[in-house]
Amino acid sequence: MIIKALRLGLGQLIVLGDLATRPSKMKRTPEAQAVVDQAAGNLALYQFKACPFCVKIRRKLHTLNVPVTLRDAKNDLSSRRELESLGGKIQVPCLRIEENGQSTWLYESKAIAAYLDQRFAV
Repeated sequence: MIIKALRLGLGQLIVLGDLATRPSKMKRTPEAQAVVDQAAGNLALYQFKACPFCVKIRRKLHTLNVPVTLRDAKNDLSSRRELESLGGKIQVPCLRIEENGQSTWLYESKAIAAYLDQRFAV
């Protein structure tokens, strides 16, 4: 019980620290941002709110100004089941990429960050 309370407290500190130190968003022309917004419609991030690796990816999304749908795999049972049944495992962060009618499930924060940089940092 003490460990659970400690985890909860540390999770809230991580979230507050993220909000307090969040970097500014990338600036784009309205046309370029519209292209990014459309591309982001094919992405979904499965995450836990207080997971430090998920915070890292949410910060990357904020910095790159990419509006991705966030799915709470901890508190939303349907998102959790979707992650497990379609993605293959319950591991966060996980970026679901829909392209050409197929889903790709990208795990590991480093791989997700590299994908986001390669696709949206231009």
